[in-house]
Amino acid sequence: MAPTVTILAIESSCDDTSAAVIRDGVVLSNLIAGQAVHEAYGGVVPELASRAHQANIVPVVDRALAMAGTTAEEISAVAWTRGPGLLGSLLVGSSFAKGFALARNIPLIEVDHLQAHVMSHFVREPGREDALPDFPFLCLLVSGGHTQLMVMHDHLSMEIIGATIDDAAGEAFDKCAKVMGLPYPGGPVIDRLAAGGDPYAFVFAKPRIRGLNFSFSGLKTSFLYFLRDRVAEEPGFIESRRNDLAASLQRTIIEILIGKLVRASKETGIREVGIAGGVSANSGLRQAAGREAGKQRWNLFLPELRYTTDNAAMIGITGYYKYLRSDFSDHTAIPLARYGK
Repeated sequence: MAPTVTILAIESSCDDTSAAVIRDGVVLSNLIAGQAVHEAYGGVVPELASRAHQANIVPVVDRALAMAGTTAEEISAVAWTRGPGLLGSLLVGSSFAKGFALARNIPLIEVDHLQAHVMSHFVREPGREDALPDFPFLCLLVSGGHTQLMVMHDHLSMEIIGATIDDAAGEAFDKCAKVMGLPYPGGPVIDRLAAGGDPYAFVFAKPRIRGLNFSFSGLKTSFLYFLRDRVAEEPGFIESRRNDLAASLQRTIIEILIGKLVRASKETGIREVGIAGGVSANSGLRQAAGREAGKQRWNLFLPELRYTTDNAAMIGITGYYKYLRSDFSDHTAIPLARYGK
């Protein structure tokens, strides 16, 4: 019988402090402490984020261990987010992970935050026998900072076949929401408003980008100029048509994303398809992916909503598979704002 592998995972790439305990690939706990302080500034303030991580990390880890019913002595290794992310935030997580591993004399495992988002599809929970993707696995990673198409050849082999050449889809959601005067983060607000609007009320520019790459800067500009002109004619335009604006914007972004995903599936011949990252929580995107899966005969995977945003469970499951291969890092590894750079 193989020995039990228990991973303590730390995620601190942006403004969420998260800790999780994974035992033999099963999530025993996954705790997240958010930071409401950034709402007043319309975005994440790096210095405030790193200070909040310092205050949150010890109690979050302590609670994660307690909820998992385990102790520090039972931890086999510590997995931590090396990057990409905010450097100050990453430093807090890496320092804690190194200190914990050093004190316990256990291995340290660095994790690529983006790979971990894709690996959220392989998270298992106690008492559940959910289907897991087979390889090769095509995944659309879409978040506030990244929009990429990836092929996973196995748990730890990731090939990027498409990426945004400028802004990410999540950034387009948030910045367009800000122009509309909506609170931060704007993406979830757009999603809620879109449910009561007409997705075909307005037409916004779609970039024509060759291959499997994305672009969202043109859409943002089109949206900004459209609002500028309409508000000049009718000062209360945004307030009176807020739901329709949200629905039309959301439809446009979703059509861009799904269009590239369909193309990638056809070019690679892969029908094991998933969507990951914060924007994968968007209800319109999930519904559109479900409809397209029926047309394309995909075996579609969408992570549970709690695993779409930044969380330590995805770090832990990646760390678990790296542990099985003895893929450890040493204490000289430093956080990277841009992973691999």
